[in-house]
Amino acid sequence: IHLDDAFAKTTIFGRRVAHGMLVAGLFSGLLGQTLPGEGTIYLGQTLKFVKPVFIGDEVTASVEITNIREDKPISTLKTVCANHDGEVVIDGEAVVRV
Repeated sequence: IHLDDAFAKTTIFGRRVAHGMLVAGLFSGLLGQTLPGEGTIYLGQTLKFVKPVFIGDEVTASVEITNIREDKPISTLKTVCANHDGEVVIDGEAVVRV
């Protein structure tokens, strides 16, 4: 489904689909470089693959802080990837140490 055009055409998607973890990898870069940024330690991530991402789709990853623990330097963030039509393709939550 990810590499074989002929096989992908026989699936419910009708064409090749980008691997979900390839797309979800955008979160790691965003968390480590932008928010919270350098020094961030990824503690966990939940993911829900809502819609397929097809070869050639433009995808935007975003994160939003939803909780900051007062007792430890740990934050929880909502993580979302959306396609070029604004449709959510991945929804999840990350926990990081800053």
